[in-house]
Amino acid sequence: MKVRVTTLSGDQGPHFEILGQAGFEVSAVDRSRNLWNPQELIAQMQDCVAIVAGVEPYTPEVLEALPNLRVVSRTGVGFDSVDLATCDARNIAVTTTPGVNHHAVAEHTIAMLLAVARGFPDRDRFVRQGTWKRFSTPRIWGSTLGVLGLGRIGKAVVERATGLGMQVLGYDPYADADWCARNQIRLVELNQLFAESDYVSLHLPVGTDTRKLMNRETLSRMKPGAILVNTARGALVDEEALAESLRSGHLGGAALDVFDVEPLPLDSPLLQLDRVLFSGHLAGLDVESQADSLTMAAENILKLYRGELPEGCLQNLKGQSAWKW
Repeated sequence: MKVRVTTLSGDQGPHFEILGQAGFEVSAVDRSRNLWNPQELIAQMQDCVAIVAGVEPYTPEVLEALPNLRVVSRTGVGFDSVDLATCDARNIAVTTTPGVNHHAVAEHTIAMLLAVARGFPDRDRFVRQGTWKRFSTPRIWGSTLGVLGLGRIGKAVVERATGLGMQVLGYDPYADADWCARNQIRLVELNQLFAESDYVSLHLPVGTDTRKLMNRETLSRMKPGAILVNTARGALVDEEALAESLRSGHLGGAALDVFDVEPLPLDSPLLQLDRVLFSGHLAGLDVESQADSLTMAAENILKLYRGELPEGCLQNLKGQSAWKW
């Protein structure tokens, strides 16, 4: 029974032992291939019964071409790159690894925020060009951070932001009010958060009520000169509207780890703008978090193989009390 591993650092570690000892034949994909190309992904996954998956897209086309597939075991908490309807129809289990990478994402979020706030992209470019330009930027201490979404990652961002002396506004319909009170977070409505925040950081899932949440209208409500940070999901942001807001000078900058289409197309208008910092959907990939995610992803496959449903990790097949390999 073949298992393929697509994630970075996936070619070694405890996950190989966990699955190998259970009788699985485990191997890493050829990372020189473009896994965002459906035909390349299909070719890499032939005969697999399970995949330890990253963020590459498992579309209906891909899933239908893999008749032996039983499990897509995602590393990380997101699963919007996997077509759940097709998985349900084919009885393919989809699992995630909650609770292992929130510190990594929070650190990446704060690092990107600080880099844009202090103008690092411009400062670095000026030195490389031999242009000794100097300019000042606003102080972080005492500034206001608006956090949309107060789950594990949002809370971890808050803890780091308050350590930098930032005031925090929070928005989350399901927020833990006691935790917010203990951490001196003011829970407010979206309009107030946008109007008062010097920085806005997104930590929401994508749903019908959050898709393109940051659009022309909502971006226009943000405080002039504010900076938007998105390390959650690309579909939360209307990228064309964001580019317009940055070009007009209404927003002071953006830090983006995730995009509506990944990899980010080279003709994206965002790539032509200064004061925008990019990374390639890797906020959760510190060494320790990656190792923990891979281990949990392997354990999820093993539990399903044994007829167990991994508690808190199974994202589809709702209502099923049992699942057969």
